[in-house]
Amino acid sequence: MSAEPHHTLPPVRLHSDAELAREALGAPLFARAVRLARWAGPGTRVEVGGELAAAQLPEAAAALGLEPADEDAAVYASQAWRVAVDTGLVEVTEPEEDTGDAAGAAEADAEASAYGSAAPGEDLALVTGGAPGEVLDLWLAALETVLADAAVPDLDELVDALDTGGEIDFGRLDWNPQREADFLDAVLANLYLLTVAEGGAGEGAVPLPVLAASMVVPDGMGEPTDEVLEQVSDAMMRLDDQFRQLEPIGLVEFRPVDEDLMAETSDEDLAAGPSGAPAGDDEDVSRYGMVRLTPLGLYGIRARMLEAGVEAPAIGELAGKGADALLDTVSRFPESAAQAEIEQWLAGRELPAAVAELLAAARGDDEGAPLRRLRCQQALATAGPEAEPAVRAVLDDAELGGLARVWLAERGVGDVPAPDAEMVFWLTVDTIAAQLAADGETEELPLLIASLTAHHSGFFEQAWRVEHPATAYVLEAMGRLHPDRKAAKEARKAAFRARSRQG
Repeated sequence: MSAEPHHTLPPVRLHSDAELAREALGAPLFARAVRLARWAGPGTRVEVGGELAAAQLPEAAAALGLEPADEDAAVYASQAWRVAVDTGLVEVTEPEEDTGDAAGAAEADAEASAYGSAAPGEDLALVTGGAPGEVLDLWLAALETVLADAAVPDLDELVDALDTGGEIDFGRLDWNPQREADFLDAVLANLYLLTVAEGGAGEGAVPLPVLAASMVVPDGMGEPTDEVLEQVSDAMMRLDDQFRQLEPIGLVEFRPVDEDLMAETSDEDLAAGPSGAPAGDDEDVSRYGMVRLTPLGLYGIRARMLEAGVEAPAIGELAGKGADALLDTVSRFPESAAQAEIEQWLAGRELPAAVAELLAAARGDDEGAPLRRLRCQQALATAGPEAEPAVRAVLDDAELGGLARVWLAERGVGDVPAPDAEMVFWLTVDTIAAQLAADGETEELPLLIASLTAHHSGFFEQAWRVEHPATAYVLEAMGRLHPDRKAAKEARKAAFRARSRQG
């Protein structure tokens, strides 16, 4: 899977390996490959390339429980066999090359030499006796085979592109194998992102027009042109065919585009999607095609992206690491994902020691420190009374004392010393710096700024003196965002004085 090597994606919540392995074994195509691997034996004949001999396909289809009258039975059997061979569930011995000296060979021997043989592979034992991770490795190998097949045009297009020598004329076909594989990789990466992003699809399905548009419509384009809509429609049809092929391996759940809808609708209307449908008309939306990555699909796409060098974190990966690694990493996570990771980290530790470790990791005057302290405060929000001794221990700490007082006050703890003015101003700067780092200049931030400064008359006369690395940066933001014009002007003056003071 091609990807930028240092791009970081939102974290994904994965099912356990045991649950995923069960899903892999239950995927229809993988299950058929396993059944054919068990069926393979001394009488199984294969052709060059390991393909099952055509005469064997009806027997293979019968082994899969498919009806002979089913016109797709041979296709299903052939595909399952290819998956079984590619994953090592079946081992094949290809036919020997014809040496030209078979003139005196018996007719039976000549026929036998035209075929190779097959037998169950060593990896077949992993299906029932392997660890969940070994089963998932087999499934990932099967996925690669299916993805390669999905990137190939349909048979009619290939036949049309054959030249007189029986070779495929890729120029006539307008098909570049690497380009098609890269397109499918990009589609699956977009579907993954739409699934795991904050406010994304989550466990819901993504409408096919949305996914197709994410591949075609340029960023920042307003109303798509007719040409772009036609490209989106073409992409939808490609994806409709590809997701039909990917569903049997368990990667996606897919509802194809309604064939009646395609007959009724122009390319532009199809690409535009159900824009005229009433809000919340799920049935109408689904007629345009819906796709959802399964839990197994999330695992599979993430595994391929990791192999390509993409940073694709999963919730729970930090459970065995220190608090410093936890706070540094979750600082880049959306808030809900950060909370889920923190909860898993805390679940395996004695709370007093864990809280002390978190507080120690939250210290620092580097650029990321305010956001680390915000995530530390988020972690402490769920801590019970047993955390109090560790929190009280930092009451006199210049960087953590304000945070500790907030935590104790929220729990109604008595005997908490009031903060001095220096600590109040420092905590205000630190809080705003953290919010800017976490979410940028949101609509809510001006209200927070107004609230924090309203309780202190002459705030900006004092704030520029605060010994915090982000003081000037925060005051500049206040000058842009404060809802009161007079206060905003005071903030800008204070920012200038803070910059001058820093040198």
